[in-house]
Amino acid sequence: MKNTALTPVHTQLGAKMVPFAGYYMPVQYAGVNVEHDTVRKGVGVFDVSHMGEFILKGENALDLIQRVTSNDAAKLYDGKVQYSCLPNENGGIVDDLLVYRIDEKTYMLVVNASNIEKDWNWISKYNTKGVDMKDISDRTSLLAVQGPKAADALQSLTDIDLGSMEYYTFTKGKFAGIDNVVVSATGYTGAGGFELYFDNEHANHIWKEVFKAGEPFRIKPIGLAARDTLRLEMGFCLYGNDIDDTTSPLEAGLGWVTKFNKEFTNSEKLQQQKQAGVSRKLVGFEMIDRGIPRHDYAIVDADGNNIGKVTSGTQSPSLQKAIGLGYVDASFAKEGTEIFISIRDNKVKAKVVKPPFYK
Repeated sequence: MKNTALTPVHTQLGAKMVPFAGYYMPVQYAGVNVEHDTVRKGVGVFDVSHMGEFILKGENALDLIQRVTSNDAAKLYDGKVQYSCLPNENGGIVDDLLVYRIDEKTYMLVVNASNIEKDWNWISKYNTKGVDMKDISDRTSLLAVQGPKAADALQSLTDIDLGSMEYYTFTKGKFAGIDNVVVSATGYTGAGGFELYFDNEHANHIWKEVFKAGEPFRIKPIGLAARDTLRLEMGFCLYGNDIDDTTSPLEAGLGWVTKFNKEFTNSEKLQQQKQAGVSRKLVGFEMIDRGIPRHDYAIVDADGNNIGKVTSGTQSPSLQKAIGLGYVDASFAKEGTEIFISIRDNKVKAKVVKPPFYK
């Protein structure tokens, strides 16, 4: 198991530590519901330093990104971030990722922790035009400071006007006295906030300064369990659960990041799939009867016929009801459709709803 630069801090704070994507990570501190609530209403800090970061540099950096990602990175400008995915050659997804344009010839790709090596090898395979690629994952720390009070809590640490930063933009500047910190108005919670990228050597200093500045706002450390409930309330996909090597971006509702004005891996077949229509779709659903849907539970119709499976499910702390995501036959994907989740051989009633669940 790898540690992040902050693993000793989490242990000292009494976090429950678990193996996650090859790292020893804090899953919770005070409890999932309390931490979830802290982020929805105030401000909380996640250590997500397990994520991967690649720098792509050179004349052909954009060309390489255009060929391996589904979204149109030509639309990016300096300081802009884009959500995208890496399609594979069989109609599935290698990974979903963020693309940061630093300048015309320099980009940062942020990938999922469990896929760092896989993504690196995949992109390298297509790097036929000499793009300079650097994997900076092991030396980069990443904090996600999330919640409606994040800007106020962090503002005293930087001259960057955090309140005026647009969603999915970033800037590089001085933060907590440290130069070259990437401050990004992104996150995986739907609660607003920022992600901070910096070298590992500054991790303890920045963590302390963030908590000192955030004290009047009751800032708290948050574990990965609450990150999961927060992202699920927004209907955000989790790689390995809701999307993987076998799910197409069109089935997963990621048509909005699949742009056919350029050629990319498997674009021709994906375009054919778009024209023909998909046979299954990822939908959101909420439980009508009591029961919590879990990953891999079967989804059935009124007669008990299998029509799909649950990919993510939980009891939503904000809504006080059970919610989930899952793939169903396309004929059951319409909003309001009644479906049933098979929980311990019982058919438990649910209905299809359009995410986000939490508005």
